[in-house]
Amino acid sequence: MNKFWKASASRNRWEMLQEAAVENLIRLCGLSAILFVFGIFLFVFREGSGALTSGQFNLFDFLAGPEWNPTSTGGTRFGTLPLLTGTLAVTLLAMAIAVPVGLGGTIFISEFCSPFWRETLKVSIEFLAAIPSVVWGFIGLMVMSPLIVALTGAPIGLSVLNGGIILALMSVPIIASIGEDALKAVPDAYREAAIAAGATRWQLRPCEPHLSWGD
Repeated sequence: MNKFWKASASRNRWEMLQEAAVENLIRLCGLSAILFVFGIFLFVFREGSGALTSGQFNLFDFLAGPEWNPTSTGGTRFGTLPLLTGTLAVTLLAMAIAVPVGLGGTIFISEFCSPFWRETLKVSIEFLAAIPSVVWGFIGLMVMSPLIVALTGAPIGLSVLNGGIILALMSVPIIASIGEDALKAVPDAYREAAIAAGATRWQLRPCEPHLSWGD
């Protein structure tokens, strides 16, 4: 009996050591990620500190300057206004496309699809969300750019429209996946209460097979 208790205590001690080691490893990984971010920040700050302390840096010109040409031999210019406005324009266009499409896809998958098609479409969306941004950039450069030139007659296809469409295509799978998980987390009691209050099929899909919309 004593041998049994000793073996059990030894096994429990070994399991506790393993659990502590895994917890410390996870904690170390989390702290290392934070340290890496701070390291990148310090490196960038160290490399750019010369421009900040030289007396030639002007915050207003940096934020509102119309030109960005840091490698010019005749005079460097660090105006970020075109970069900021371009980023804002692409983001607004992408959200105008991605939010309606993503929410519509979310509602369709969560409330109207059969179980087979729901799982199939959800797996497909997860695959789309896993495509690297480099691949999307290549698609924008090699596919969307010639297509925009051919359809709009623009002199160049690398435009705000191209960036907005590609960013929307990158965002739709994430919006649809997160939205579907959020709708699935709605308690069944809320759905049953909505059905009892007279909700139609377009307002809510029945959560139980035995529930009838005519009842």
